Amino acid sequence: MSAHLPEGYEISTDPDRLDTDLIHHWLSTDTYWALGRDRRKQELAIAGSLNFGLYESTSGRQAAYARVVTDHATFAWLCDVYVGREDRGKGLGGALVEAVADRLAACGLPRITLATNDAHGMYEKAGFRALAAPEQWMTLGLADPGPPAG
Repeated sequence: MSAHLPEGYEISTDPDRLDTDLIHHWLSTDTYWALGRDRRKQELAIAGSLNFGLYESTSGRQAAYARVVTDHATFAWLCDVYVGREDRGKGLGGALVEAVADRLAACGLPRITLATNDAHGMYEKAGFRALAAPEQWMTLGLADPGPPAG
């Protein structure tokens, strides 16, 4: 999918390839945004999303994950982007985000949004920018994360 994917890795949107046990472990134990996420909630999130797995080509071992909530026509939200600890520093996160953006570009979406506390530089390399008019955006949430940690 992405021209910038390091050799020896591949990306797939095939839901049957996802290692859902590993994804749940990663997100529920090693992220600030999904810490403690219930397994059932994670399964529902995967089932209702377009999922991207990044795998070692030879072994098939999953090395990274990203999920997109979208209607494939007007809006997409990129979330749950995670690279396994043993695979960090290889450019996999950026390659995965580029692959997601490339796949969604084919839908002609006017926007893809995301929220991050700590990876602005990686997303900017893939073309993401801060909201031009954040005062136009609102959120309704029972678990509002508040302002980004800084």
